[in-house]
Amino acid sequence: MATENAAVNFSELVNKNKQTLARLRESPRLLLHRRDGEDLVLTTAARAEQDQTVVSAATRMLSAMARREPGSTELLLDILPDAFPWVRFLPESDLHAFAVELVDTMRGADSLGNSASVAQLLIAWQHTAEVHSDPALLAALTSDHGEDYGPAPDPRGVS
Repeated sequence: MATENAAVNFSELVNKNKQTLARLRESPRLLLHRRDGEDLVLTTAARAEQDQTVVSAATRMLSAMARREPGSTELLLDILPDAFPWVRFLPESDLHAFAVELVDTMRGADSLGNSASVAQLLIAWQHTAEVHSDPALLAALTSDHGEDYGPAPDPRGVS
């Protein structure tokens, strides 16, 4: 059984549905390229349930590990650079805040069965690390230019 995802055009699913769906026996997922929209991923319900079970188990283990004493936080902080190399650019206090927020968000997302908040958290923290990795950008974003242009107008009221 192949471990790579197969990819086809969405039209193949529509026009040759039996042959296209048969490819799911060879691949865990089928990437459907769409001309006029975002690509889709097709998988079996059993595979999706397995994936969710694995993510949930990993989340529960990480959460349990993070709550254990002594030294669990230090261990988590120690392994984060292996999982997310960009954390090396975060100040130590931000690295700790990221670790805590990641575990808490993963637990909450797992309870809802929706990982969108975890993905958004990772993107936001990665952007924070990008700012810290660029001294000129960090200086521009953290310096006080002395001017405040006041509150931004509500964009819904601007025509």
